[in-house]
Amino acid sequence: MLGDLASGLSVTALIFVAAIAMVLWSTIKIVPQGYNYTVESFGRYTRTLTPGLSILMPVKERIGYRMNMKEQVMDIPSQHVITRDNVVVRVDGITFFQVLSAPKAAYEVDELELAISNLTMTNVRTVMGSMLLDELLSNRDQINTQLLHVVDAATESWGVKVTRIEIKDIETPPSMQETMAQQAAAERDKRAQILVSEGARKAAILEAEGKKEAVLLAADGRKEAAFRDAEARERSAEAEANATAMVSKAIAEGNVQAINYFVANNYVKALEAIAKSPNQKILMMPLEASALIGSLAGVAEIASEAFGGKNNSGSNSSGSRTGPKI
Repeated sequence: MLGDLASGLSVTALIFVAAIAMVLWSTIKIVPQGYNYTVESFGRYTRTLTPGLSILMPVKERIGYRMNMKEQVMDIPSQHVITRDNVVVRVDGITFFQVLSAPKAAYEVDELELAISNLTMTNVRTVMGSMLLDELLSNRDQINTQLLHVVDAATESWGVKVTRIEIKDIETPPSMQETMAQQAAAERDKRAQILVSEGARKAAILEAEGKKEAVLLAADGRKEAAFRDAEARERSAEAEANATAMVSKAIAEGNVQAINYFVANNYVKALEAIAKSPNQKILMMPLEASALIGSLAGVAEIASEAFGGKNNSGSNSSGSRTGPKI
């Protein structure tokens, strides 16, 4: 009898110890880093537990929701979108979000991730459906920015911050892909033709500039040659004028050799003109060679008289020498 009583007391003690352990386990909570727990008192939210050790009131309080406060990544299911130019494309994306307020995320919306996913998909159809296909393919940054602005504003009341929305893939129909490939090839051909035309244009310009430079250089050369020819003619005319002045002076002073030189010089020029005539093939005429040579011999005496120093000797030699007369 006493044994049965002792065994019953031991069982009761064990049950009591177990109850106490369960109560302690339900009242002592350890919240890990990156999480917040909501506390409910008889089903009503009262407070939020932050990371660390916390104690609940037995029986009265319990843990409501365990909220992840870290930034999370969620895939957006692929869906078909009709663009403004009636092209059907398949789009999928990814969303980054972070819970900022555990009570709002727990009690303001039901199934938070599903709500964010559906909200993002709806705005993807709205934003991308208002754009042309070319804009859709070339303005992904603009699409991401616009989606982020709209979805973040809508989830603010849920205590959630949407940090990024990225469009992963835009899949076009095969027929449209072929058309786009042909368009891209045509665009590349167009750019190639433009480059070839630009090259030909620059080559033509360089060639024209080279010809212009050559013409200018040739004109400068002709100009320089004309200047030099004019200078040579000027010096020749000056020399001829000096010679004529010398002969005229000698003639004025009565020098017979000067007269003979003047007549012989004109005589030689006349013979040269007759010899160069295209109609004259045979020239037969008597020439007094000794008279012509004697007339030309008076040049030295005229020159010596013009430069001075031998005026008297020149007069005596002219008196002693008698050249042939014409």
